[in-house]
Amino acid sequence: MVAPHPSAPASSPAPLETEARRLLWRCRRGMKELDVMLERFAHHALPDACPRQRRALEELLSLPDPVLAAYLLGESTPPEPHLAALARAIRAYVANEGGSALF
Repeated sequence: MVAPHPSAPASSPAPLETEARRLLWRCRRGMKELDVMLERFAHHALPDACPRQRRALEELLSLPDPVLAAYLLGESTPPEPHLAALARAIRAYVANEGGSALF
């Protein structure tokens, strides 16, 4: 996923189009740790994400909560390289932005 546009203010995220809003809605999992990590990352990355990056996020979000939690909390690594890279990016973004409910 890519960083937001440099001219966009950090406190005011760009409005999201329909597909991005749908993905953001799917970030709400009902598990606080996942909700915090996924929503923070999605707000940051979705405005500038290309279709390939959005498909990877959609694929990651299709996983069951226990599997997704294990990947995002660093307990295991997805076997698919593109999902492993995305899980690392999410963990790094959340850690760099002040942590999550866990950090």
